Amino acid sequence: MTPYPVKTLRILALHTQGLTTRYKAGNIPTLSSIYEIVEQLGCVQIDTLNLVQRSHYLVLWSRLGAYNPVDFDSLVYSNEHQLLFEGWQRIASIIPLKDYRYQMPHMDRLRHDPGDWYHRWLAQEGHNELLPLVLERIQQEGGLRAADFKYDGPKRGSWWDWKPAKVALEYQYAFGELMIADRVNFHRVYDLTERVLPAWVDTRPPTLEERDRYWVEQAALALGIGTPMQIIGYSYYKRNHLKPIVEALVSEGVLVPVEAELMNGKSITFLVHRDNLQMLQQASEGEICAERTSFLSPFDNLFWATGRDEQLWGFRQRLEAYLPAPKRTWGYFCLPILHKDRLVGRFDPKLERKTGVLRIKALYLEEGVEPDEGLMREVASAMLDFMTFHHARELEIEKSQPWEFGEKLLKAL
Repeated sequence: MTPYPVKTLRILALHTQGLTTRYKAGNIPTLSSIYEIVEQLGCVQIDTLNLVQRSHYLVLWSRLGAYNPVDFDSLVYSNEHQLLFEGWQRIASIIPLKDYRYQMPHMDRLRHDPGDWYHRWLAQEGHNELLPLVLERIQQEGGLRAADFKYDGPKRGSWWDWKPAKVALEYQYAFGELMIADRVNFHRVYDLTERVLPAWVDTRPPTLEERDRYWVEQAALALGIGTPMQIIGYSYYKRNHLKPIVEALVSEGVLVPVEAELMNGKSITFLVHRDNLQMLQQASEGEICAERTSFLSPFDNLFWATGRDEQLWGFRQRLEAYLPAPKRTWGYFCLPILHKDRLVGRFDPKLERKTGVLRIKALYLEEGVEPDEGLMREVASAMLDFMTFHHARELEIEKSQPWEFGEKLLKAL
């Protein structure tokens, strides 16, 4: 069997991630188009870093262009438009409400066996008695933040060293007694699940096998193409637990092995969901093309398949925010630059919100990439939209490698 060329594999991976359509000026995203992207991806990771817009907002921008984040929030927290919710899927995420039922087995397990850390916490004096008190206040007063609970104890240490009321809230959120009803300055507002979860949501718990098959199939559809471990990594549970599920789906013909060419010239067997086989063929024949130029969050779903960035793009995505500054190669919060089917560079941005300056602390092109007219035109167009999304009025570049990349970008703007 002749391996599919790496360009075809890239296009399929980008297409199933919603990253192939050319940006169109004046095309205003709607609530429906925002929801459809989250549904296509399966979920979007939440993260606290906010050098620019937070990651979950960036993931949507990368695929839709400038939109109003309030619209995204309304899909999560507004009773009128709610189609998404905050949950835990691989990581803290925003998830379609249609998938709520698949969270229920995990919630039920935590309710009966919350784990050693919570067992130790509950064994401490007063903590077990705190749980009903927290629920009673929320029942009477409505949604509350952790900050709404008075704390007179010693000053807390690291960010994870929560005060008791915060732990009580998170504990009851983890097993489904509470949900996140809103965010105020990014602080969670907890409320009773019965008041947050819409009545139309299916709450019939699936069997463990139904849940596991659902997560694996969803991951395979969203990734487009990947190894068994990459598909498992995109989904919900631990690798050893899901390996038999992947093997069963392969034997049933749901996941189909294909030979694939890698950047290093070697070939490998990847898996493709049978529903994506037609797209693979269309990508191979040029009927689907990669036409988008955009910037990607370090937490973007495209990078959830560990090692695939190097296999298909020869690009190593790294988040260096948690490294000491001297150990960083690229910068604190570098965004990869996608140009058509290639990852051509990255930049480390910081939005100065008071002055409206978008500061690029470092800008890089990948080795062998030339800043030609076509590339500069598309990157400049994406940067203008990125600035619009951030309400930035000015761009400043502190460092560029090569230097002409930054110079040409500023001229193009």
